[in-house]
Amino acid sequence: MKTLRYTILLSVLILGGCQDLLETVPNDRISTDIFWKTEKDATLGANAVYTHMVENASHYLSWDGMTDIGYTHQPQSPESFILQGQFDALNSRVYNDYLSLYSGVRAANIFLLNVDNVTTTNPALIQRLKGEVRTLRAYFYSRLAMLFGDVPLVLTDLNLAESRAVTRTPVAQVWDFVSAEFTQAADLLPNAQTEKGRVTKGTALALNARAMLHAGRFQQAADAAAAVMALNVYGLFPTYKTLFTTAAENNKEIIFDIQYIKSSFPNDIFSVLAQQSMSSKSLYVPTNVMVDAYQMKNGMNINDVGSGFDPANPYANRDPRLGFSVFLPGDLLPNAKVFNPKPNSTTGDAVGSTFNVSPTGFNLEKYVNAEDLTTPTNTGINLILMRYAEVLLIYAEAKIELNTIDQSVYDAINLIRQRSDVAMPVITTGKSQAEMRTIVRHERLVELAFEGQRFFDLRRWKIAEAVMPGKVYGMTYVDGGALKTVEVLGWQNYWQNKNYLWPIPQTERDLNAGLGQNPEW
Repeated sequence: MKTLRYTILLSVLILGGCQDLLETVPNDRISTDIFWKTEKDATLGANAVYTHMVENASHYLSWDGMTDIGYTHQPQSPESFILQGQFDALNSRVYNDYLSLYSGVRAANIFLLNVDNVTTTNPALIQRLKGEVRTLRAYFYSRLAMLFGDVPLVLTDLNLAESRAVTRTPVAQVWDFVSAEFTQAADLLPNAQTEKGRVTKGTALALNARAMLHAGRFQQAADAAAAVMALNVYGLFPTYKTLFTTAAENNKEIIFDIQYIKSSFPNDIFSVLAQQSMSSKSLYVPTNVMVDAYQMKNGMNINDVGSGFDPANPYANRDPRLGFSVFLPGDLLPNAKVFNPKPNSTTGDAVGSTFNVSPTGFNLEKYVNAEDLTTPTNTGINLILMRYAEVLLIYAEAKIELNTIDQSVYDAINLIRQRSDVAMPVITTGKSQAEMRTIVRHERLVELAFEGQRFFDLRRWKIAEAVMPGKVYGMTYVDGGALKTVEVLGWQNYWQNKNYLWPIPQTERDLNAGLGQNPEW
């Protein structure tokens, strides 16, 4: 049962007490005069912090939709301008992410400042809730550091005057705090979930591994990932093909996800991703960069001499994860129709036929399930934030960057490549550091595509200027005996070095000039 989601729906969203000018009792929140008394208050207070983890489907998918492997099919959206590199400190996506993350920080701070006022006969419960909230707060700060670099590190509930006087903390100190917070929170948490969707020891350790990888603290990243592996709680789900289906929810690979409930607490991911022929919008779609990245079944890249790649039949004999992740021409759709996006095919999915058709000819298959066909804006499938495969890849990458490449590194990568329905050739030993770096980066792309990691990978690897600029292309098809490749017309991605960090939102700087601004913005 998704009990956490039910209790969150009943939780208090604003927990701080306040009074207006007439000192009337506020009717939109619970005053601290009557809250923070019982164990139930503590649980509701922690649940309220979880509400700040909730991402709608568009937000979840847009991270990869703002990279080389995805296209944002909303020309006037704030994400579209970020993808093109034509945005500034007034961009609403930049502001909303900053605001949302700090709202989560504030909710966590309020909880941690007040929870010790609760009368309890179960101190273990209070400690566990503290561990959960500290993990969530560390997660919010890790995202802020990834996006903005130096940010205010606030651990109290500021009043208005105080909030207008805060300054930015150097990002190295933010990472120090994040690492310590995740580590200490892990000691307060159980190995297994008390309710589906709750933070566990493995969650704190895995999120710490990810954060330290982004921070370039590779030993800490490797150690945290190894600690997750040593728990012996998680493992790879047997089949990649069904990993993103409702039937596979809460399996042993999932370390942290957002729990949804159809009709009660739904998301609209089917409507966001699926084809026009299924009454959906194709808002975020794969590009040819993503599709071309999947190797041949023999382990060779498609442009390698002797790979066996046939441009006229480009999807044959490829890494099975391609067909499990992307709807390809000729695939059977959930509505039992054959997918044919070829321009002028006269089907409902023909490129260029309507605005809602994928402009690249590709649609994502992850999270698109037949049971949501008739209710595309009302789906209950959980959205995965962290899974065990990523932990294995974090461990491998950190060890590669440390140049301590041993058998455990090969084992971690090959475990993923040898998943039962993937069965790609193993990576043989004896590779150089540079070769292994290329391998692990490739594996992250094809294993984690459209799971929100590519956006941050490009930035921490500092390769965006090499892969982002230029036009956007889609499917290749045969027309009149000649090969043609779909191009998204009128589109050009630009990249500037300043884009490695987002600007501090102008609205925040209008309120507090002491925040300063990131370089070149």
